[in-house]
Amino acid sequence: MSSLCKDTRPNMWRILFVAPDGSRKTLRLGKMAKRSAEAIQRHVDALLAAKIAGQPMPRETAVWLDGIGQQLRERLRKVGLVDGSKKVFTVVEWIRRYSEDRKTVKPITKVTWGNILRNLSEFFGDEKRLDDVTPADADRFAEYLLTSGLAPATVARRLQMAQQFFRAAVRAKLITENPFADVKKPSMVNTARMRFISREEIQRIIAACPNAYWRLIVALARYGGLRCPSEILSLRWTDIDWEKSRMMVTSPKTEHHGKGTRLVPIFPEIRPYLDEVFEVSELGAEWVFPEEMRRGALGPTGWKGCNLRTQFVRIVKQAGFTPWPRLFQNLRSSRETELVEQFPVHVVTAWLGNTPTIAMKHYLQVTDDHFAMAVRGA
Repeated sequence: MSSLCKDTRPNMWRILFVAPDGSRKTLRLGKMAKRSAEAIQRHVDALLAAKIAGQPMPRETAVWLDGIGQQLRERLRKVGLVDGSKKVFTVVEWIRRYSEDRKTVKPITKVTWGNILRNLSEFFGDEKRLDDVTPADADRFAEYLLTSGLAPATVARRLQMAQQFFRAAVRAKLITENPFADVKKPSMVNTARMRFISREEIQRIIAACPNAYWRLIVALARYGGLRCPSEILSLRWTDIDWEKSRMMVTSPKTEHHGKGTRLVPIFPEIRPYLDEVFEVSELGAEWVFPEEMRRGALGPTGWKGCNLRTQFVRIVKQAGFTPWPRLFQNLRSSRETELVEQFPVHVVTAWLGNTPTIAMKHYLQVTDDHFAMAVRGA
């Protein structure tokens, strides 16, 4: 789009281009190495393309523009490529820009970001400048979330996301400090929502399941510790190693950490239900679970458990129980609590796809059996 030309004097460069209005422009760079002049030319082309298309400049060019000296910025202004002053984002503009630029983030993550963006917009308004937000504002926003009816753990996660957005703004040199850096967050651990589901309870629930597929879902969640629906409904028959009694579990949740798969034993408690589903599956089927179950739980933003949860609530009630909080996660938590009493914690967390720290904080429970053993002196 532009041309880089040598000036008459040594190591002096200029960039020639045609402006959107058709006029010819010359940007004189002064004395510099050719490599530096070529780097500026790339950003000039990006600025020119953005103006022609009526679109925001690329993030890389915006960051570069924020870091250049006033002299070069003034030269860019004179040829109509910038307005001469540093772009000042509002809070809403910056978060939208940040979200748009993150191309590798999962769609469900961006949906979650939309929740905190809505909260920030409601609290600050759409015109609040990014550089006008103070630590006192951040504290007041935390209080606003805490009084909005959200669970403390949800408030903690949203404040964590706000910290992330403003930290990125600091890195982009849009602000000098992160106002959310020291904001006090509530605990993300809520033991009141933990519930240990015993083997006796889960067997009654499995007996109430309407078909073989549901019996296997419950068995994999409770006895395999698999995440539901993402890991359970991602199982293929090629993932099952019948000879070694292992299965390869694909984990959408942890793949961005470089841990997209893990090996899990086919525990004896799972095997009968896996055999049952194998017997009723169509010959040559790719997936362990029918496509209609997968479609119902896989939306445009990723896996969602709402339809499975609704059906599972019915099954739990039919078995004679009151549905507990975190319906599927407490099955996984119950299994991890059992397994750490039989195997080293690093082995258990490798099987379940978390870490010892996360297990201790969010999964492992104190059960009635622990108290009974203590009383007996075991």
